Amino acid sequence: MDPEEVEFWGEKTMIEIVPTFNSASIFLIGGDVGPFRASIPTVVPLWIAINLKKQQQCKIVPPDWLEMETLSNLKEEEKETKSFVKMPSEHYMVVAKLILGNASDDVPQASEIRTIIKDIWDIRMSKLRSSMDVMIKNSSMYAAIDNLTLMEMNCIRPILPHALDQIYRMKTSKRGIMGRTQTTSTASHSRTTKSFTS
Repeated sequence: MDPEEVEFWGEKTMIEIVPTFNSASIFLIGGDVGPFRASIPTVVPLWIAINLKKQQQCKIVPPDWLEMETLSNLKEEEKETKSFVKMPSEHYMVVAKLILGNASDDVPQASEIRTIIKDIWDIRMSKLRSSMDVMIKNSSMYAAIDNLTLMEMNCIRPILPHALDQIYRMKTSKRGIMGRTQTTSTASHSRTTKSFTS
């Protein structure tokens, strides 16, 4: 799965909008959306919300977690704990990026929120790199990745399989060398024993 696919899944996140038009329901493969009534909130997939916003046909209602107090608390918790904090949305980066990029006028303190989201991302990426470094140095074959989001896992995907493959090869090679050493040692011992008994 590449970043575009992760973003595609993130765009399916349901979000509340306040339409400025009237329309019947839209029938989609994933389910019906609407009907739309001007000034009456309704829930739609994020990709529809962004399209309507671009046409100036709705106001996007930011998710509850996309506000300064919640994000500040998350940032502090993330800094203080060694493990990864559970994020309020599996696709928090995609949702924040699309809303702040297309509807920043609908988000109070949009600039500050953009900065704090980036800070949270950087902290989590730093933790992830440190965890991978420790795992590789200890020649571990697995690691706990609880509470990582799809986008974060996608960031380590290019390097992690290669790193684990190299660890496996080194362990296998080490076992092979140890096995050959033991065989040689046993053979030498056998020859020594024969020389004493003859």
